[in-house]
Amino acid sequence: MVFLRKVKTASGATAVQIAERKDRRDVVLEHLGSAHTEAELAALMSAGRDRINAGQEALDLGLSQDPQSAVVHSRRSRQLLQTLRSAWSDLGFDVIEDEAFFHLVAARLIEPTSMSDCSRVLGEVGMDPVHRSTMKRCLARVSQREYRDQIATKCFEHAATSGDISLVLYDVTTLYFEAEYEDELRKVGYSKERRVDPQIVVGLLVDRNGFPLEIGCFEGNHAETRTIVPIIKQFQARHNLADMVVVADAGMLSTTNLTALDEAGLKFIVGSRQVKAPGDLAHHFHWNGDAFEDGQVIDTITPRHGSTRTDQKRHRREPVWDAEQYPGHWRAIWAFSTKRATRDGHTLTAQENRARAVIDGDAAVKSTRFVKTTAAGRTLDEASLERARGLVGLKGYVTNIPASVMPAAEVISSYHDLWHVEQSFRMSKTDLQARPMFHRKRDAIEAHLTIVFTALAIARFMQSKTGFSIRKIIRTLRPLQDVTISLAGQQITAKPELTDDARHVLDALTH
Repeated sequence: MVFLRKVKTASGATAVQIAERKDRRDVVLEHLGSAHTEAELAALMSAGRDRINAGQEALDLGLSQDPQSAVVHSRRSRQLLQTLRSAWSDLGFDVIEDEAFFHLVAARLIEPTSMSDCSRVLGEVGMDPVHRSTMKRCLARVSQREYRDQIATKCFEHAATSGDISLVLYDVTTLYFEAEYEDELRKVGYSKERRVDPQIVVGLLVDRNGFPLEIGCFEGNHAETRTIVPIIKQFQARHNLADMVVVADAGMLSTTNLTALDEAGLKFIVGSRQVKAPGDLAHHFHWNGDAFEDGQVIDTITPRHGSTRTDQKRHRREPVWDAEQYPGHWRAIWAFSTKRATRDGHTLTAQENRARAVIDGDAAVKSTRFVKTTAAGRTLDEASLERARGLVGLKGYVTNIPASVMPAAEVISSYHDLWHVEQSFRMSKTDLQARPMFHRKRDAIEAHLTIVFTALAIARFMQSKTGFSIRKIIRTLRPLQDVTISLAGQQITAKPELTDDARHVLDALTH
């Protein structure tokens, strides 16, 4: 027997479901929605009855004369759609006069799904979606009419007027495809998630608050270190910039990258690999030993090339980097943290135990750190272990910004802002579900990234305004629907009762 089922939700709303009684239990066939008012409940119950009776010959029980019967005319998440449209306009994205593009971006924000399913998502919130064929043609227009360039320009204008673009953050990630074979773009390469699917490499440039400024796409086997310069030069040329600071993690640390950025007149701050510490800190170790204090910062120099010889032991005072005095070096800053030392120490102990287990034959042989293999067998590499323990707690940074312009503490603080770009990547992968992708052709893939980039900008804008994540904003506003019904011979528009969170979001985005 199929029947309507009403269930109270954790938020206090009443969920209406179509269910069937099977084997002494209720099996939910379809969730129709949640009602926050009596009018919404009447509308959902009527819609449920319509669905149950659809296609069936029902006995005339005089229900049409029932003063309590209701006919649903429309449901619309007005507050949600208004806030999305408002954010779209506030960022200047209405420069793109293409309603299908807005629909694709809105659907990506509301409920990330395939292009084929966008009509359902938009229909559920009361939008009249364009036809799927129109959406498909829109993907071609994204490339032909250079939508990404226009969106990136507006993003830059927003960041320039509301924040600080003198410092930008860069990082890369990979997006995989549920595809069996590679092609010119989708290739198997290094994956941080250890996947073996074809993928692409995506570079993202954001301001120091995580607001997106530029995005780029590379072949799946493209080395991360080779992505930063093209993205930065593209951004620099687009906006005619000559002076800014680029911050990136140690994955971008290569002589070619740093030289290219320096020759372009740009300043950089990148993470340094710990293996460089013994050479960079040779002066400190010579004069002070391997003792460090919590919070101690050492401002010194590091060679640009591995073959460069650095004589740092002649004077007790650390050398102060200057481009003219040390043309073969960059400025290096090393900071010590007791908390980091404790964490590093635990990691090294675990690695040592693992190495001993491999040597003793208690664990499978893999690429294990501190295991030295010779003709005589496997032994513990005690020298390497000792060197590693002497470097626990140290974190290094490389820059071409003189100390007279930016003190060491500010360099370190600027580098720590990198979590914003990591957060933006997490938002694009989780809240906006940028992966996996089902497009095959490069133009369609680039169009998909443009949609995700645009949605990310709106999400970061709304998050900055409200303090809520985009997921919470959608979950707060989506259920609040204006429902137009015919009840007792009258047409009524039932407006939802706003929750405290909804009032906060609407106040923040409309003021």
